Amino acid sequence: MHPAKPVSLLLTFLLMTAPALAAEKVKVGFISTLSGAGAGLGVDIRDGFNLAIKHQNGKLGGLPAEVVVADDQQKPEVAQQVTEKFLKKDKVDFMTGIVFSNIMLAVGQPVFNNKTFYISANAGPSQYAGEQCNPFYFNVAWQNDNLHEAVGKYVNDKGFKNVVLVAPNYPGGKDAMVGFKRFYKGKVGEEIYTKLGQLDYAAELTQIRALKPDAVFFFLPGGMGINFVKQFVGAGLSTDTQLFAPGFSADEDVIKAVGAPMLGMFNSSHWAHDMDNAENRRFVADFQKEYGRLPSLYASQGYDAALMIDAAVRDVKGRLDDKDAVRKALEAKNFKSVRGDFKFNTNHHPVQNYYLRVIGKDQQNRITNKTIGTIFSNHVDAYVAQCKMK
Repeated sequence: MHPAKPVSLLLTFLLMTAPALAAEKVKVGFISTLSGAGAGLGVDIRDGFNLAIKHQNGKLGGLPAEVVVADDQQKPEVAQQVTEKFLKKDKVDFMTGIVFSNIMLAVGQPVFNNKTFYISANAGPSQYAGEQCNPFYFNVAWQNDNLHEAVGKYVNDKGFKNVVLVAPNYPGGKDAMVGFKRFYKGKVGEEIYTKLGQLDYAAELTQIRALKPDAVFFFLPGGMGINFVKQFVGAGLSTDTQLFAPGFSADEDVIKAVGAPMLGMFNSSHWAHDMDNAENRRFVADFQKEYGRLPSLYASQGYDAALMIDAAVRDVKGRLDDKDAVRKALEAKNFKSVRGDFKFNTNHHPVQNYYLRVIGKDQQNRITNKTIGTIFSNHVDAYVAQCKMK
């Protein structure tokens, strides 16, 4: 007789069927670009994320929050090494923070295979909205094409006939071109792809001058956009050619660095610091107090990413091992966003409004964005039909 065997089988069964226990804390792996030309974007996402946790008294969903921060240096191979550490050594419950889509695509699959939830506060490559959508991937910001689609529609509606497009040669830049052209039906004089991180645009500006477009649409995030606008205006091209950009290339980081030459530039966004709702008023006021600057859309996305994790952890009562329950809680979106209301589509990307902003001077004589209209209402990304969520 071996009575221990049935007992051990019973214990195994009980362990398998026991409800998940509440975690003692929530561990978040925050990986972002915190150095180099794109550092401003990562810093803003980080600062917004940290402010949200401060607003929750250092907790997420009522549990103590531990945020492990790493700089990907805008290098996919560095991001892969950091991701392995987050998953294997730190054993994080969630990951977030990545700015650039080539880095997101480099680390996504290991994260998903590990059944770790990734909450994107920025990068929204078309692959993850479409055929490679995944139950463990959510984008709280937008799908890459969306802000560019909004500019394309506005430029088309305004009757511009000959537009040159400028973007970096990486997945986010390619999505930008595709998104703009999806709604702009006029002539595209040229699609100019730059190097990612490029800061000297002499050759591109010479090409633009020769093409004589009536408008230029550019997507050059961070330091790339700052240098492009300065050089574009310095070359005298702004007198005859209208510049248009998504919010990424015309937000507070670029405005602060460039100044007056940004006045009058139209751009698109799903969020703006002048949105009049209680959550946004608190966010903008406290961000300025905490960091001494106006928040950018990147900061708003970092803030919302933390609120999204906070709501999901609270809804599952800290039972983070119950992955199905966590996924359903994330899909439910039980938090109030600084952008106002939105919902998640079946591919875990937002259905939301996109707005037209123009850069001008506010009542305090600051050069900043002002929201002046709505371009899209409840806009759905172009790839959701390709997503067969498993």
